[in-house]
Amino acid sequence: MSVVEADDVVVRRHRRILELARQTGSVSVDSLAAQLAVTPQTVRRDLNILASRSMLSRVHGGAVVTSGVDNLDHDARGQVAAGAKAAIGAAVARIVPNGASLFINIGTTTEAMARALVNHRDLLVVTNNFNVVDILVDQPSIEVIAAGGRVRPGDRAIVGALAMDFVRAFKVDFALVGASGMDADGTLLDFDVDEVRVAQTIIAHARSTILGVDRTKFGRAAPVRIAGLDAIDHFVTDRLDDDALAAACVAAGVHVIETGAD
Repeated sequence: MSVVEADDVVVRRHRRILELARQTGSVSVDSLAAQLAVTPQTVRRDLNILASRSMLSRVHGGAVVTSGVDNLDHDARGQVAAGAKAAIGAAVARIVPNGASLFINIGTTTEAMARALVNHRDLLVVTNNFNVVDILVDQPSIEVIAAGGRVRPGDRAIVGALAMDFVRAFKVDFALVGASGMDADGTLLDFDVDEVRVAQTIIAHARSTILGVDRTKFGRAAPVRIAGLDAIDHFVTDRLDDDALAAACVAAGVHVIETGAD
């Protein structure tokens, strides 16, 4: 079996574990091993991975569905699905033309988008993410404008009312946004109310919104609603293999791009 095939098997098994956990609220190592026809050691490893992504909470003998009130720190999030995020960034860069104005929001996926834009010409980038500033500020053909406001130390994000007021001064061509979770109906979710309010303001002040979300976020719980699919024009992901979400995208008229990256 090739490495890619092995990765696909793991991804499918993780998705099945999450499905079973959401049906009952909890899963045990022994029952999962029997249902999935794998060893308990494999199940424990799977549960540890899912717990590290805040998709389940580990308990003795198994796991429970996460409460959805905590997120991983910035560095840990950057390591999850890093290849998929890079491919999403490259695909987004192909949508954005030279000479465009854009918002780039908070998140490791939007930072991957910024890295993919470094060779664009004559961009105006407005961002509430100091990591994006660092990525783009030295590019001679890109003008970077940083929002003002409270800086969150964990990920160097600028959030709160001052950032919202700053964003309202602009009307740009594109908003590049991500999300911490995505329901089957396309609802975009996140963990921090102040961050979400800035994201909503960014979407409202852009002519077109590009969403980048990898498939590890599908079905992931988070407590704060950002928007529905009616706010999204382009949805870039690694693989859209959730039938309900795919149908919701069609119904909303969202342009879906799948990179196929693992």
